[in-house]
Amino acid sequence: MELILERIAKRKTYTIGHLYIAQEINDSDKEGHPGLRQPLTEGLQICDTLEPTWRDYEHGAYKVKGRSAIPEGRYAVVISWSPKFKQWLPILLGGPEFNKQWQGIRIHAGNTAKDTEGCILVGKNKLVGQVVDSRIWLHRLKQKIVEAKDRGEAVWLTIK
Repeated sequence: MELILERIAKRKTYTIGHLYIAQEINDSDKEGHPGLRQPLTEGLQICDTLEPTWRDYEHGAYKVKGRSAIPEGRYAVVISWSPKFKQWLPILLGGPEFNKQWQGIRIHAGNTAKDTEGCILVGKNKLVGQVVDSRIWLHRLKQKIVEAKDRGEAVWLTIK
C-alpha cells in the first residue's frame, strides 16, 4: 500500500497536508489492450495532516529539534509499540541517516502543532492550523495499515 502525503499549506508555525491512499490505474494502450499500469497517478483522500514548520532542506534549511517537519521522500511504515504514547502506532523508517537524525517519527493523534515534536498528526483540517477528530482518523489509518500488512503488502509513505 502506498500512502501519499501532499503538503498544501506551509505556514510559519505549522504545515497542513492531505493524506491519500494511492490507486493504481489500469489503462488500455492505443490498440485497446488492457493492463498498462500508471501507478500513483490518483489517490483516495483519507484525511488531513498537521506537522510542525516545513523547512526547505534542499536549499540549506536546517532542522530545529521538535519544531521541524521531516524532509520530503519515501519512507517505510510499520506499526510498533510506542512507550511514550503507550499504544501501537505507525512509525516511519528511512535509511541510516534518516533513522539517525529523525528517530521515532510517528503518526499519532493531536490537534495543534504544539502536540507534535516532528511527528505527523492526522485528522480533519476544519480549523485554521489544526486538525480535529484525530483519534478517529488515527484508528482508521491504523486499520488500513494492518489490513495491508495482513495481505502481505509493504506500506510506504511518500511525502511531497
